[in-house]
Amino acid sequence: MAPQVDLHALTTPSELEACFELMKQLRPALVSPALFAQQIARQLKQGYQLLAARQDGTYVGLIGFRETENLLYGRFIYVDDLVVDTAARHLGLGASLLDAVRAEAISRGCAHLVLDTGLHMPLAQRFYFREGMLAKGMHFVQPLSE
Repeated sequence: MAPQVDLHALTTPSELEACFELMKQLRPALVSPALFAQQIARQLKQGYQLLAARQDGTYVGLIGFRETENLLYGRFIYVDDLVVDTAARHLGLGASLLDAVRAEAISRGCAHLVLDTGLHMPLAQRFYFREGMLAKGMHFVQPLSE
């Protein structure tokens, strides 16, 4: 069972900067709290939402998502980011965050919940399988600059 946590959307620069170190656990290429907050502010304008799990005043989990639509899935929620602090893993926080976004997708009438995870992340893959998510394909990327 997950410990008691406060789930809320992050929107202000100070909130975003405060969760920088946590997001850096998932995205190690992030450079600074200020640049991170600026990036998320741009994404918020495009429909991205960042939901945080806070326990005793400390951010312990984050899930970033957006609603989108395509011919493959119809309207769906895409999870861009999901991270739980290494010290708080195995407490059910990841499942709680995913449940909150799944409920949001259902309330919006979305047909699917979709995310990508790296092939090098077998523990994340096991977690997603346990959460009822199925692997449906591979994600291909081509850098367009050197």
